[in-house]
Amino acid sequence: AAAASDEKQSSSHEQQTSLVLNDLRHYLTGVEDGEADPHETNDDDDSNENDHRSDVALPVAAIKTLLGVIKRSTANTMMGLQADLRKASDDMIAFVKSSSPNNSLLLGGRSHIALASGCELFLKYVTRAFLELPDFAACIAQVLERGERFADISVHSRDRIAELGQAFVQDGQTVLTHGWSRVVSALLIRAATVHNKHFSLVILEGRPDAGGIKAAKLYADAGIPTTVVLDSAMGHAMESVDLVICGAEGVVENGGIVNKIGTFPLGIVAREMGKPFYVAAESYKFARLFPLNQRDLPDMGGGLANLHFVDTTSWHATNTTRPTTPKSRPHGDESMEDSERETVRGLVRLPDHVKVENPICDYTPAKYITLLFTDLGVLTPSAVSDELIRLYQ
Repeated sequence: AAAASDEKQSSSHEQQTSLVLNDLRHYLTGVEDGEADPHETNDDDDSNENDHRSDVALPVAAIKTLLGVIKRSTANTMMGLQADLRKASDDMIAFVKSSSPNNSLLLGGRSHIALASGCELFLKYVTRAFLELPDFAACIAQVLERGERFADISVHSRDRIAELGQAFVQDGQTVLTHGWSRVVSALLIRAATVHNKHFSLVILEGRPDAGGIKAAKLYADAGIPTTVVLDSAMGHAMESVDLVICGAEGVVENGGIVNKIGTFPLGIVAREMGKPFYVAAESYKFARLFPLNQRDLPDMGGGLANLHFVDTTSWHATNTTRPTTPKSRPHGDESMEDSERETVRGLVRLPDHVKVENPICDYTPAKYITLLFTDLGVLTPSAVSDELIRLYQ
């Protein structure tokens, strides 16, 4: 009987985990469970509109998922509800940290830090709500009501940041950016379209997920003169730009940021060449972390376990003739068969004993950051710790 009970409980936990992850996928892609898989791509489609992220930021998707957990929870005490929420948070973080190719596509190169900070803020809010309103049913009703408004608040936060940050972009300037950040794109597009500022944009390509290239199309469609350069050309490009603006996966206690790999050297180059380095990030990305170097960062996961390197000078991407692409493989199979390798023109083979590392994020210390544009206002890096204390009080 005990074994049957344990099996039933395990099955229930697995079902809850499945529901949590399905909700998270839905909020990140905008696709309902059971609809066509957004990661099924058409090999004949030359468009680069293959980033299927919805307009919902990762922390917001996590909080909306946790609201679903509250609605489904059968707990009748705050302790039981907190246990359900904590398990759902752990399940989402474990999912984001996994190295599945599908997860990497779904997350678009993002780390779990923003998701973890969103979960932590929400759990803190639930606890505070219960202390203010001890009646369990009334507390749940209030949490659900305010939680449903959180997505709207997050969009307004992005608008506020865009309005604050656009004032630092002037006519005739050249802006350098890195990666694809929703809040940075909102800021730059607002400066160009709402305030009619005429500036040009240089964007790093954003290996390995081509985030910069995907963002470049968005900026070009908005009428902003855009130039894409190789990540390794950041020093060369820095001479001709006036300022740098990037987003952040997380803003840490010491005022530094965790962001797409390559942000740290970008900050170093900007400082050495006397160019202001601005960061645009929502306050729900403020994380209670205090890294001193790259080794202090938590395990990010999320990167593809196997990267393949191609000499793209061996073919012309703009020609009508495309290099032959590998045949479609089942989800979860990131290997490349020998026969497929031969069909990829310019593929560089590495010996098996050569190790390839693929970190998705790095840490940029506060000393390289000029200002942070946030929904709490324009902050110096030294002001972040005070704002974190207020957020988590």
